[in-house]
Amino acid sequence: MARPLPEILPVPWPADQPAPPARTDEAVVRAAQLLADGGLVAIPTETVYGLAANALDADAIDRIFAAKGRPAGNPLIVHVADIAMARALTPNWPTAAERITSCLWPGPVTVIVPRSPRIPDAVTAGGPTMALRCPEHPLARRLIARLGKPLAAPSANRSMQLSPTTAGHVLDSLGNRVDLILDGGPCGRGIESTVVDCTTDPPRILRPGPIGRVELEAALGGPVLDQVTAAANDASAPVRSPGQLARHYAPKTPLELASAAAERVATLLQSGKRVAWLTAATADPQVRQLAASRDVVVVPMPADPAAFAASLYATLHAVDRRSLDAIIVDTPPDTDAWRAVADRLRRAATS
Repeated sequence: MARPLPEILPVPWPADQPAPPARTDEAVVRAAQLLADGGLVAIPTETVYGLAANALDADAIDRIFAAKGRPAGNPLIVHVADIAMARALTPNWPTAAERITSCLWPGPVTVIVPRSPRIPDAVTAGGPTMALRCPEHPLARRLIARLGKPLAAPSANRSMQLSPTTAGHVLDSLGNRVDLILDGGPCGRGIESTVVDCTTDPPRILRPGPIGRVELEAALGGPVLDQVTAAANDASAPVRSPGQLARHYAPKTPLELASAAAERVATLLQSGKRVAWLTAATADPQVRQLAASRDVVVVPMPADPAAFAASLYATLHAVDRRSLDAIIVDTPPDTDAWRAVADRLRRAATS
């Protein structure tokens, strides 16, 4: 007999209230009990929705990998309620991790530190390090505190597919593979956290995200190597961070990055294809001309990188439902502010 679909519990928490409404706290209590019993709960964070399980429960961790269809070599991020919980999970808390977390936690930045023996092998892909993050979203932190244990929480979707930024995205992707969904509304940041390896000197960015190199260097008081200048990982060593797969964060509809997007869209239309075009240049005469075709859907995108990131996955989810032949996206500017968006788009476009 098939498992039923999970219940979706709304968990509103107005920003001007120090404590959540009673119904929200009741949902947190219920979710914490499910997690304590080895269940899987989809939770809102400021980045994307996470598929959460007790990070110290090896059986629950195995359920995450099965639900997502996630490769065993792709490690998970462990979410903590505060810096004290993070320090308790590692035999050696690096100075770089202290500086970053003191300045930027709670927030969308993950630090790589030496692994605790308490953490199951599957969480770290068998490696000697682990990834830790304290989410900015107050509900996620309240749930961790209520459970009293850290949560492993990769994105709440099938492996390599688009990350979810709403509860509906979670349900569409995972269905009855999850036990409960907490609906906190759309995620504010919209893309996954920055990941920084704090076991190297200087630290290096393994995955770009909402926190850029400039902010990291200000927190560190020194340099951080970015993804481009950092030396490549040893191919035989365990992967230290999620988000390293060549193809990731991908819609089902083929996606292309195009520096000459108008020409590429025109070519596809001439060959009888139906196309979505994500562009910030909606006032451009070429865009207006091509938009007149019934075979192209022009989707206006923000010119600001943070706003673009916040809307990216939700836009791709919506476009992916339209049974089109291709998604064309203007190539982002080659600047630090756009690095995370460019990374996600590049991986989504890899075949």
